[in-house]
Amino acid sequence: METTTLIALSRQGGLRRQLAIVANNIANMNTNGYKGERVMFVEHLVKSPGGQRLLGRKLAYVRDIATLLDFSEGPVEGTGNPLDLAITGEGFFVVQTEDGERYTRNGRFKLDDGGQLVNQNGEPLLSTGNQPFFLGPEDTEITISRDGTVATNNGDLGRIKLVDFENPQFLKRSAGGLFSAKAVPRDVESPKIVQGMLEGSNVQPILEMSKMIEISRTYDSVRKFIEREDERMRNMIKGMGQTA
Repeated sequence: METTTLIALSRQGGLRRQLAIVANNIANMNTNGYKGERVMFVEHLVKSPGGQRLLGRKLAYVRDIATLLDFSEGPVEGTGNPLDLAITGEGFFVVQTEDGERYTRNGRFKLDDGGQLVNQNGEPLLSTGNQPFFLGPEDTEITISRDGTVATNNGDLGRIKLVDFENPQFLKRSAGGLFSAKAVPRDVESPKIVQGMLEGSNVQPILEMSKMIEISRTYDSVRKFIEREDERMRNMIKGMGQTA
């Protein structure tokens, strides 16, 4: 296979990966607390045959090396639900799952049948003491202050745990729209939680749709290039056979 075809295939593989990322962003544009992704590419420059000249033609292979998470804040909208929470600034809520602690910016919580404060997957929200919150039938007038203190008419129940990481890019997406981490989290010193509001996805639908159209057109262009190269090779081989 010729070098030009290999280069085209490397570009096509990168575009396919990028298209999958963009499609996933669009699918989650209405997911609370969702953080968009983008692909990082690297070019490998290779000296072409006869490229010893100072201005020799260079060939570039394309390879996607990583997925970058965009942790910018999404828009915050009011819901009026006292169990809906939005984080302004840094931090992640901590929930307890069967696989250990997981982290999220999705602040849509509810009370389960046992009065436990849980996320939409039924996993308990943790306090600074690493304990879940339990509310009894007599606990009414639920208020959650800016520092995360949960209180009812019967008094304080504890403070919501917010954590952050030295490098959030090392977080891994896990099931249920959560993140997992190998790094040890650190407590947010000055948490800022707003009750009755939710942070939306930070995906910009128009921008992502524009990316999808551009990627699709580029992919089709590379496909046509590969077809032309294939035709050129067939004609060349055919011509060589006729002159033999």
